Amino acid sequence: MSSAEVEPALAELMDSVLAEHRGAPDLWRRLDDLGLVRLTGAEDTGGSGTGWFEAAELISAAVRHAVRIPLAEHDLLACWLLDAAGLSADGARRTVCLLDEDGHAGAVPWASAAQRLVLVWQDGGTHLVADVDPADVSITPGANQIGEPRDAVAAGKAGLAGVEVTAHLVRTLGLKAALIRAIQICAALDRALELSVEHTTTRTQFGRPLAKFQAVQHLVADIAGEAALARSATEAALTAAVASGWSAPNLEFLVAVARSCAGHATSAVVRNAHQVHGAIGTTREHALGDHTRAALAWRSEFGTTRHWDEVLTDMAVRAAPTGVWSLLNP
Repeated sequence: MSSAEVEPALAELMDSVLAEHRGAPDLWRRLDDLGLVRLTGAEDTGGSGTGWFEAAELISAAVRHAVRIPLAEHDLLACWLLDAAGLSADGARRTVCLLDEDGHAGAVPWASAAQRLVLVWQDGGTHLVADVDPADVSITPGANQIGEPRDAVAAGKAGLAGVEVTAHLVRTLGLKAALIRAIQICAALDRALELSVEHTTTRTQFGRPLAKFQAVQHLVADIAGEAALARSATEAALTAAVASGWSAPNLEFLVAVARSCAGHATSAVVRNAHQVHGAIGTTREHALGDHTRAALAWRSEFGTTRHWDEVLTDMAVRAAPTGVWSLLNP
């Protein structure tokens, strides 16, 4: 997600590296050498000392180039949580895993590709965090519809030793994870818009570009409008989160709005983008599917669209009739 807060030179570096090395087997190492893998970490612990705006730009650039690596899960979730818990993190690639009361977790992003797992679980009324070797847990590989690992993890909680963290920190982890997916969805929708504009302005039918047909114009305009709505809601949530240090009183509401808007926008954008592309847009050779399938996959992670709709509905009902405005402007 591009932001005026990000230095143009840094944004250009991110984009160029991902464009040039997107298929390279050593892409992670290249990004690590440039300080892009741990963007938000403190400099005295090996990070680059930047913030969420820069990280959002990197995540968005990765989406634009269909790069599938756990940049967000490593930096913004797992390593952030270790820092918050007072645990040190080496250079190993990490992801985070929230265990249920039986020590199980499903659809864990990148667990089978991680070198360390940051586990979160509850023991009575206490939340605990531990940084473990994947060999110490059971991992059953799985994948989402774009091939990213979404694995089942089982751990024996009785044998785990963890550091206590607050319930607030765990709730913040959930909001961060949800907002990350909104950022990724927005980047995918924007790319689908770019591809649709490019296709309709260069493809001719009956002697004129597709973009000259009013019905096609309406389809593309709807794509642009839905993508802009999702991006506006997501940027509002991100700005409030950064400005408040993730403590804004209406942050859950703003994240829920972002996820709801992004989820519903995905339906319209995917439908219209494939309609304006016709049959070519469904082929593996065309880039459109990389982004539409990604948006569809991500909107079901860290809370489905229906889940976030229900969160919004519940918050509005509890706030009504006089308190709804406070959700927008606390």
